Amino acid sequence: MAAIRHMTYQPLDRGASSVEVMTFERLRETNNGGTQRADFHVLALVDDGDGAVTVDFVSHSLSARTAVWIPPGAVHRWDDTARITGHLVLFVPTAPVTRRTRELVASPDLVARWPVPAEAWPFVDAARGHLVLEAAASAEDPSTELPEILLSALLIRVEPPRSEARSGNPTFQLFRSSVEAHFRTHHDAGFYAAKLGFAPRTLTRAVQQVTGRTAKAYIVERIVLEAKRLLAHDRLTAARCASELGFPDPSNFSLFFRNATGVRPGAWQAATILD
Repeated sequence: MAAIRHMTYQPLDRGASSVEVMTFERLRETNNGGTQRADFHVLALVDDGDGAVTVDFVSHSLSARTAVWIPPGAVHRWDDTARITGHLVLFVPTAPVTRRTRELVASPDLVARWPVPAEAWPFVDAARGHLVLEAAASAEDPSTELPEILLSALLIRVEPPRSEARSGNPTFQLFRSSVEAHFRTHHDAGFYAAKLGFAPRTLTRAVQQVTGRTAKAYIVERIVLEAKRLLAHDRLTAARCASELGFPDPSNFSLFFRNATGVRPGAWQAATILD
């Protein structure tokens, strides 16, 4: 296998927001056809043409009115885009601004490719068109949150379906729902195993089957995502984040965040705001 190219979110315009839009024509100019892994989400909408993309080693055909969702960490490769027209929306996990879309982005069981129903396409196309205009305008006014707001509208309109295989794992679904309900106050995998009535090993096996991570790692990732949302969108201090996320004190939260991300929450927030 060829070496995987690791990509970080770096919009062409450094003054841009946490959302960037590009055409497939631009992708063809910058993409070398190699295998990639990104730290941001990619939502692609195909207007016309045919091609293929590989996501986590599964090849997906592309055709008119299809959508592709590539989450952070997914290994992917654009195999054939020469005849495709459309747009790609690149955004960081903290970009969505509504509760529904934040939960959607945090979901681990969305399918990689799906056809957009004909009756839904006009709404998707309109939401995408408005986002394209505002994303371009945000370069002149980087303080605006309109791209993030319009991204949330687009995510609701595309309605990505969930993977039947992943959704069919009842143990994981119970765990995921319990984590969503309690991660602000309970950070230990043992709590969820006891609450759901599973042996810790059974719970971890179910989570690994779906996500490839341990139950503890899943909980940590969910807490970190929420912390980033609070730091980026709500501009909370580390002390406030510690309180919101159930940590006994700010130093404990700061240590947790640094261990998980490599930087302190204040430094991460400052860099995000600066960008």
